[in-house]
Amino acid sequence: MTIERHAFHLDAGDGLVAPIDGVVHAPPPRYDGRRAAVLIAHGFKGFMDWGFFPALADLLAERGFVAVRFNFPGSGMRPGDALVTDLDAFRDTTFLRERDEILAMLDRLRASALPLANRTDAARIGLVGHSRGGGTAVLAAASDAGRDALRALVTWNAVGTFQRFPEAVRDRWREDGQLPVQNGRTGQTTFLGLNLLDEIENEAEALDLDAAAARRTAPWLIVHGSEDATVPVDEAHRLYAAASGDGDGDGDDAAAAAALEVIAGSGHTFEAKHPFACPTPALIHAMNHTQRWLRRHLA
Repeated sequence: MTIERHAFHLDAGDGLVAPIDGVVHAPPPRYDGRRAAVLIAHGFKGFMDWGFFPALADLLAERGFVAVRFNFPGSGMRPGDALVTDLDAFRDTTFLRERDEILAMLDRLRASALPLANRTDAARIGLVGHSRGGGTAVLAAASDAGRDALRALVTWNAVGTFQRFPEAVRDRWREDGQLPVQNGRTGQTTFLGLNLLDEIENEAEALDLDAAAARRTAPWLIVHGSEDATVPVDEAHRLYAAASGDGDGDGDDAAAAAALEVIAGSGHTFEAKHPFACPTPALIHAMNHTQRWLRRHLA
């Protein structure tokens, strides 16, 4: 199957504090009309072109979806960048801003304001988020707009809490006015500003992922590697317990509309790397469960 890919650029405004770049992946047009859409959100120090994101979007398009990947402005990455080039954007981003950017993207899908809108069913939208992008996806899904827009949710190795910085780190961050962040892949050091620290310390209720997990209504598949050293698998169990209340992970409880899939022996990126060479067994596992969940709930 030949996959169509259309790059787009959205200017700031209408819910966007900063411009957003993205790519729409779609199967060729056929007689069977509009396709369900899936929005893909990357994580911290990630970007839409990293590793498995283009491959995931292609797979979903092969399975009949219109898949949309995009860069959070706070990634500081632009299409084709190898390093963070917008240091101010990286410094100024926050969790709630990224939640709002997901919601703005969902609004664009529902308003038929992205490429291939004439082939997209705005009433059937799913959301996939990885790592920090998984946590912000849960916040978005729990909002009034997200509850109205989404019919399916999938998270990969999602954070179970945004309270990730010890008090000593936060004290030093406040004193210095910034927090250095090193990218292990590129060696680049960037800095987080005080906007994020202020949010962590003052917006605990808005950032409560346990409450968000319970409030969201979209059927939710939680996928996590058992050996994830970045986001421990305990955080997946915590999210599942908040989402369903029974913790057995079998997904059979229709009222809970949640399932937990732990991939044995797998880490934070399912052993995929950037640049992407080929899917690993763990990534294939995650992709297969994801596309089946989306087909089940967006059919």
